[in-house]
Formats: sequence, C-alpha cells, structure tokens
Amino acid sequence: MRHNKMTQCSCPLGKAMSALGSKWKPIIVMVIKDKVLRFGQIAARIHVISRKVLTDQLREMEEDGLLTRQEFKELPPRVEYALTEKGLALLPILYLLEEWERSYETKEMFAETNV
Repeated sequence: MRHNKMTQCSCPLGKAMSALGSKWKPIIVMVIKDKVLRFGQIAARIHVISRKVLTDQLREMEEDGLLTRQEFKELPPRVEYALTEKGLALLPILYLLEEWERSYETKEMFAETNV
C-alpha cells in the first residue's frame, strides 16, 4: 500500500517514522488506547478524517503490527480494533509528545503577552 522510501529504510528511526509517519496514526493510537473499538466508534471520535483515509491508515497500522483487526461473521458485520503490545508501547511516547507541546505552548503564549 505504501510506496515511500521510508518503508525501505534500515535504521530504527526510519522504520518507526514509516509506521507512524502520517498525522493520523498517532491520533488513532491515542483514540484506541487500551480499548477495543469498532470502526464507527473510531470514526466518530476522529470526525475530521474521511472513512477512506481511516480505512487506509488502519490497514497500514495492522500491517505494521500496531493493532489487530477482528472481524465477526454476523449480520450486520462487525469489526473491532485493538492495539497490540507494540501499539500500546507507543502510548508513553505520545504522552511525552503531548507534554512537550503543552510546555512550549505555554512558553509561547507567555512570550506573546510580553511583547
């Protein structure tokens, strides 16, 4: 599905960026967290993403081992997504990124008021 050069990178950071390189994947990880969610639940929580893009991102994340997709053979069809151990291991890293942004957001707001 992905045809970029990052997928062929041999360094660990390049591989990590390939797995998380879109703006949506970290958000999807943070939405799912330790829960099991259906496609519609994920789409409702990230209402600004198109269903096609969400589907593509979920497929890539499954290929990269970040989440599992469980399909239930029932009517109506049901599909559930959950993070794997690898996906769950990203949560502390993403929390640190949130903290990093908050700390600089505060400093930037303080600097703007002192201009």
